[in-house]
Amino acid sequence: MGTYLVTGAAGFIGSDVSRRLLDDRHTVVGADNLNDAYDPRLKEWRLKRLSGRTGFTFRRADISTPEGAAEAWGEEKYDGVINLAARAGVRPSLRDPAAYYAANVSGTLQLLELCRQRGVKKFVLASTSSLYGAHNPRPFREDADITRPFSPYAASKGAAELLCHTYHHLHGLDITILRYFTVYGPAGRPDMSVFRFIQRIAEDMPVIVYGDGQQERDFTYRDDISAGTVAALRPLGYEVINLGSDHPVPLRLVIDEASRRLGKAAQIEWRPPAPGDVPSTWADISKARSLLAWKPTTSFEAGLDACVAWYLAERDWASSVNTLD
Repeated sequence: MGTYLVTGAAGFIGSDVSRRLLDDRHTVVGADNLNDAYDPRLKEWRLKRLSGRTGFTFRRADISTPEGAAEAWGEEKYDGVINLAARAGVRPSLRDPAAYYAANVSGTLQLLELCRQRGVKKFVLASTSSLYGAHNPRPFREDADITRPFSPYAASKGAAELLCHTYHHLHGLDITILRYFTVYGPAGRPDMSVFRFIQRIAEDMPVIVYGDGQQERDFTYRDDISAGTVAALRPLGYEVINLGSDHPVPLRLVIDEASRRLGKAAQIEWRPPAPGDVPSTWADISKARSLLAWKPTTSFEAGLDACVAWYLAERDWASSVNTLD
């Protein structure tokens, strides 16, 4: 069994990666600064399900500074580091790009330095499909051009990827970069479409749609993402790997399916296309299949069922989570 540092451990993906490692009887040190980028009650809900589990230690720390990263790290000897601490989301990054660069670029740099200094060879970085922009052919392959990002969020993740390659080249770190495609699931981020659509349909609030609703996203269920993330701890040298469902879904279909499950019609408020958004995403996952023996196992229909069930079970407080941009 190994010992792993998971940053962003109270986050949507980080909490499930931590859960999966603990289920496999590994030791996990989870770090998170519990910021208010979105409603902290979601982070508290996720963290509560990890607290008290055998092998889990939580540290509240901000990895964007050397002092904070060292506090998150502690004195443990790690078999690997999984960096899931990040500011995520396209539209919020337009309002506060500095926060994105602090978390996503500086935070990654601090952890890479600690890996170098303390002899930890394995580093896994969460990156994003937003890097592919609008000029690459679909499905997106990992060797596509990522030099034309549309948002500070995408640009910050691209910069973090470049740092990773540098540390692999100079210091021999074994680094796997995972480009996630539109992750959804129970207790998800409230700025993401699935949470927003379910809540706003259930509570008879307007569903805000940017553009015509025909833009497509390669929705990928959280449990599949966490399984791929843990699989990426194996030695690979230096690799960039897509994790997606290989099944793009139009946003309008998501609204229709959520409405059907909730038994309510959506009140759609149409708005112009949002700056920074890409029209469509679609992952080529052949590399994940060959290198990680990974493939998604949750259909969008089953994943949406789980999201609706979670929301209805937690509705007393989830109904008041802010889902506006």
